[in-house]
Amino acid sequence: MCKKTVIVTGGSRGIGRATVIEFAKNGYNVVINYRYSKEDAEELRKYIEETYKVSSITLQADVSKEEDVKFLLKNTLNIFSTIDVLVNNAGVAHDNFLQFKTTEEFLDTINTNLLGVFLTCKYIGGYMFEKKSGCIVNVSSTNGIDTLYPESMDYDASKAGVISLTKNFANLYSPYIRVNSVAPGWVNTDMNKDLDKDFIDVEIEKIMLRRFAEPSEIANVIKFLAGDEASYINSTVVRVDGGF
Repeated sequence: MCKKTVIVTGGSRGIGRATVIEFAKNGYNVVINYRYSKEDAEELRKYIEETYKVSSITLQADVSKEEDVKFLLKNTLNIFSTIDVLVNNAGVAHDNFLQFKTTEEFLDTINTNLLGVFLTCKYIGGYMFEKKSGCIVNVSSTNGIDTLYPESMDYDASKAGVISLTKNFANLYSPYIRVNSVAPGWVNTDMNKDLDKDFIDVEIEKIMLRRFAEPSEIANVIKFLAGDEASYINSTVVRVDGGF
């Protein structure tokens, strides 16, 4: 078993939680970052430590805040001495009709989903670049490519920005750090649990596999992109959408 260390932002629930479990299965030390969900993060930490016999810590940090990202980097290195993989998963969505969408909602989405990726890639990715070793996987969305919903235009814009950042950081940190992105389609997560059933039925009809993904199916691709099997994949966006 390897003893590499991975940071998963937004790691307490949904795709993040599944990603934490996937890396723990493969023997990684895991840093579970969260913003609000302390109980979920601690429960997950205990689960993976007991189940997979790995070392894990939980760290509260708002990735949209520079000092919090510096805190995340410093405390991870204090505990594990190294960082090998960064998974940028933290994200929010404030779906709303245009006339009701506020500037505060728009900025929160951009700050968390886009600025957060910039800051972690800058500081944690910068650490990896200095040691000339590491891998970054950014979680974007098909919303950032060609799946457009006016109610989520701020989310769509943020995820398109994540793809752009992915390519820029891949270029900046070459040849030492691989930076790739996963673009999920519809996934069965808390973010989507309150969707109208009729809307879900319409969306499922657009998917060749006729279902939403499970979080573990996205986590599998994230782990693949971070591993040696993907050693020649760089600056790439992988759609995981069931054939939308």
